[in-house]
Amino acid sequence: MIFKNLILYAVISVISIPVFGQETINLYDGAVPNSKKSEVVETKTFDGIERIAAVTVPQIIAFFPDKSKNTGKAAIIFPGGGYSILAIDHEGYAIAKRLNEEGISAFVVKYRLPSDVTMEDKSIGPLQDAQRAIQLVRERAAEWGISKDEIGIVGSSAGGHLASTLGTHYQKALIPNPKNTSLRPDFMLLLYPVISMSSDITHKGSQVNLLGQNPSASQLDNYSNEKQVTDDTPPTFMVHAKDDKVVPIANSERFRDALISHHVPVKLLEYDEGGHGFGLNNRTTEDKWFNHFMEWFKNLD
Repeated sequence: MIFKNLILYAVISVISIPVFGQETINLYDGAVPNSKKSEVVETKTFDGIERIAAVTVPQIIAFFPDKSKNTGKAAIIFPGGGYSILAIDHEGYAIAKRLNEEGISAFVVKYRLPSDVTMEDKSIGPLQDAQRAIQLVRERAAEWGISKDEIGIVGSSAGGHLASTLGTHYQKALIPNPKNTSLRPDFMLLLYPVISMSSDITHKGSQVNLLGQNPSASQLDNYSNEKQVTDDTPPTFMVHAKDDKVVPIANSERFRDALISHHVPVKLLEYDEGGHGFGLNNRTTEDKWFNHFMEWFKNLD
């Protein structure tokens, strides 16, 4: 993709911009870590849904429930898009608003997409933003009426890879963490996620965008998150269609099996049909996966 050469706008520590009545907050105060100077400028496209590309100023868009419904729980949302764009509408804002209806605060992350032009090491850029997102929400939890030990993550497709990477790589901080804030999510909700970098089941586009054309064996293992599960990996709910031809359901199955082997609570909701990228609504069925998730979620405690 070719972007017009424009002057990169300055980073401001906090911006309040209404998005569905909510606010947008820059992830970092000052310089963005692991970034290069460039003339790349964020772009948006609309074809019924909003897509964002070339993010250089990562942000969270905060969605808060009515105070009367607030449960103190929160979820941080990573939209998918093959690590090339962010499908921020149906895999971000729509899910956030649905979580709000259940009294759950939600934060849609506009994370940096891997780029050799804008990053020193593109393989860690998205994970740095994911770690910073949970760090920021946890450190401001009291201010936002959130319990700091009830903060989970949601990821779709490549956003599911990012979420599961955060959920299995939280012990090593890739960002400054002077308060030693826990970067471990308390739960994970993964929709048709890319889990593995193994050649037989991975989404090749996500692999190339994140790791390049010729990743090392150690990189492939490190980012194959089914191989990184431990007894302390967060409880996980997954949704996947058996006819998904973009990201094979084997990704979710292998992650489920790894979680079971480590005695981590997990549920994989499988649909016979639905393909890939359906967001909240699998149009091939009247069944609503979100209702199953909420039942599972309420029984976690």
